[in-house]
Parts: sequence; structure tokens; C-alpha cells
Amino acid sequence: MLSDLDFVVSVEHDARNLTFIAPWERTQHEGAIRFPDSRHFIVEAGDAWAQVGFVILQGCRNPNRSVELKRIVLQTQGRGLGRACVRLLKQLAFRDLRAHRFWLDVRSLNARALRLYAGEGFVEEGRLRECLRVGTDDAAGWESLVVMSMLAREYDKRVDAGLEAAFARPPA
Repeated sequence: MLSDLDFVVSVEHDARNLTFIAPWERTQHEGAIRFPDSRHFIVEAGDAWAQVGFVILQGCRNPNRSVELKRIVLQTQGRGLGRACVRLLKQLAFRDLRAHRFWLDVRSLNARALRLYAGEGFVEEGRLRECLRVGTDDAAGWESLVVMSMLAREYDKRVDAGLEAAFARPPA
């Protein structure tokens, strides 16, 4: 909701997260919230269900059924919240949005996220080599993005193997 955007922008601009994302302006978030192809979610955790992060999905109405995990940003690391979110998002993508493909890109230097996504069954498709400029002065460098995805049939195999929670797929 628009009322959540102060929180979203503050989490994005937190120094701990800036290494891993390129933050959006508030107006970009406002537009994405209003755009029917996107979904913004607030991540809540703990006994009091405190806000601890947010997620953006894009391609939710994509005719090719290719849903993108555009952004996941959490305030706390090392508590398993990222893994729990990714598992719920896979279920949402494949069950509710009926995705054929669920994909993301991640900065090549974000080793923790790369391990998480690979451990959750995402497959590396390729790299966008040196597509991000890191820094602003003459000493600025470049970083690559790793594109990863999971297909519905791969997700179904993980469900059959007991690696994902089973669910009843709604009729077509």
C-alpha cells in the first residue's frame, strides 16, 4: 500500500542493502504499486509481526507466464527469513500466478544470495557481464548480474522429492 512506502524506501536506502540493490525513487514504487502486472509485499516476522522487509514481483499478468522476482530486501540476515520468503514466493508464483518460469537476477558479488537461490533450485541461465557501474568517480568499476530461473516442471519435481510444500494446482 502507499502507506508502506516510507518503510520500503528506508529499507532500500539502508547502508547494509545498498551494496546489493539499486534503490528506486519513491515515485517508481508508487507506479509499480498501481501497475496491475506488479505485486509489492511487506514481509512481517516475529511474534508481533513486525515489518522486516519487502518483495516486488513483476510479470504477474505476463502472457508468457514468466514472473520475475524483481526485488527482495530484508532488514535482518542470518535468521532464515530470506529462505522462507523465497519458498513462499515460489509457491505463490507457481500455484497462484500459474507461472511457467520464475526468474530473477542477482549481483555476481552477492555470494550469500547466489547460494540461497541455487540451494532453492534456481538454475543459472547466464550473466549480464559488467552491466552495473559500481561507484561514481574515475575509479568506478563494473559488476555483472547473474540471471537465474526455475521452471514449473522443476518446481513440481522438487515437490515430488519433498523439497517443497505440496499444493493443489488450481484448474486451468
